Amino acid sequence: MKLSTKQIVDVLRAAGEPSRLRILALLAREELAVLELCRVMDQSQPRVSRHLKLLSEARLVERFPDGAWVFYRLSGAGRQRDVVDQLLSHVEPGDSGLAQDRARLDGVLTERASAAQSYFAENAARWDEIRSLYVSDADVEDAIVRVSGERRIRRLVDLGSGTGRMLTLLGPRAGQAVGLDLSQQMLNIARRNTTQAGLVNVELRHGDILDTRLADATADLVVVHQVLHYLGDPAAAVREASRLVAADGRLIIVDFAPHKHEFLREAHQHRRLGFSDEEMARWLTEAGLPYVALTSLPPTRGDGLTVKIWAAARTPDELRIAA
Repeated sequence: MKLSTKQIVDVLRAAGEPSRLRILALLAREELAVLELCRVMDQSQPRVSRHLKLLSEARLVERFPDGAWVFYRLSGAGRQRDVVDQLLSHVEPGDSGLAQDRARLDGVLTERASAAQSYFAENAARWDEIRSLYVSDADVEDAIVRVSGERRIRRLVDLGSGTGRMLTLLGPRAGQAVGLDLSQQMLNIARRNTTQAGLVNVELRHGDILDTRLADATADLVVVHQVLHYLGDPAAAVREASRLVAADGRLIIVDFAPHKHEFLREAHQHRRLGFSDEEMARWLTEAGLPYVALTSLPPTRGDGLTVKIWAAARTPDELRIAA
């Protein structure tokens, strides 16, 4: 469907201002919180918020609150997004203003990654203990086994392996298993745990969930267990995980339902406070896995968090097998 003359004018009017074009260029790299945009652009929050409001009204960016924070990202599919992509493709790569923005954003991302790495290094040895504060691990793992199905797993890929719990849980059924994590401390613990479990078919790699460098459609089970809430661009991680799923495979994502425990951002480096079913279903559909089965596990304690398990596949038959 083409845009009307009025829509095109609205898009160009919204994008045709230096600060708003800078915002679009920044969001083309990653979804960002308002305060992060303020820091990168060296502008006040009211000023940046006004620009974001105009971009949102023109449907060039999407706004989504997450607890006390508000995040923005470029709009997904649509003619407006096509126009934005075209505009950004014509921007001079060496533009000094945008280069300065990129450098400042790199600084913000580096600080964020450094804080997360320090946290993981400090807490790697008691990671399972920390996770158990939120929901019963036994209930979650029983549900994961159930949705993974009963058939033999040819190739298992675990993204963000942590201590290797998903590998020790599902690895005995796998002909081959690969686990990726950015934390060397976590990988060391995962190696110890998989060795103690007697698994000899597991390969553990230092790798990025956003750029796994694994081949397309080669895994019949991909697992992303309690990882997305740490990421700056969880939608990109869903796309990368989906890319790995074979035609007859499935993807299992385990994470929290939306909640309001703000302390998790500061104390435990959580960037997102859970994910809605609608948001996850949209990401999975856009990534080519439109058939989604949902399992919801309420907390076992009053201050706990609800855990969601999304199982996704390319065909409904595959989910029936998983069930």
